[in-house]
Amino acid sequence: MPWPLPAALTWLLAWALAWVLHQAGAPGWAVWALPAAGAALLALMPAVAATRWRQVFVAAGFPVSALALGQAAALPAWLWLVPLAVLLLAYPRQAWRDAPVFPTPAGALRALPAHVALPPGAAIHDAGCGLGDGLKALREAYPTAQLSGIEWSWLWWAVARLRCPWARVQRGDMWAVDWSAFEMVYLFQRPESMPRALEKARREMRPGTWLVSLEFEGRDAQGHAHAPHVVLTLPGGRPVWVYRLH
Repeated sequence: MPWPLPAALTWLLAWALAWVLHQAGAPGWAVWALPAAGAALLALMPAVAATRWRQVFVAAGFPVSALALGQAAALPAWLWLVPLAVLLLAYPRQAWRDAPVFPTPAGALRALPAHVALPPGAAIHDAGCGLGDGLKALREAYPTAQLSGIEWSWLWWAVARLRCPWARVQRGDMWAVDWSAFEMVYLFQRPESMPRALEKARREMRPGTWLVSLEFEGRDAQGHAHAPHVVLTLPGGRPVWVYRLH
């Protein structure tokens, strides 16, 4: 179905469920919490929402509309602190200086082995692995590699552990990890953090190893671009910057 029809149908179903629960005499919290949970589950289906932002819109549509219409007055006031608690769990204060969750698209690194040949069992690290999408893309590209990742958020770390049991996923500060043992470090950060990542790679990684950045170019603190080994272009025009350390 063309977007945003799946979102509209999901919201309609959530409101229909709320009406049925209300007519059945369900408690106030159930009338609003159960439809919201159902919409959130539907948002995880690719046929309903194919991207992360669409998932957010689909899941948020019912609770936001209920608040806007003043229909959730029966809920206890403390319940509205739950989304804030989840947000702080997903994005703790120390992680605010880094990138939010930017999921790596499926198959984004599929062409990488044609340009970067790594030995079997090579150590590859995802710096700031989020929900594990980057680890899954790295595994598709290098199925024999020893994959590891690190994530500061407790919530995203737990999700990545569940989604990627074959990888070593740690919870901690991505900048505190020594990159010297890795043949390749992959990251999907933001432009403001790329100078720090490039400086760390130059300081710690061995000559001949690789730094791979989705979307954002490696520049130093003065704004000078680092010459890439190759730039891959994904469908839609998003670049994958591949750097070889010298």
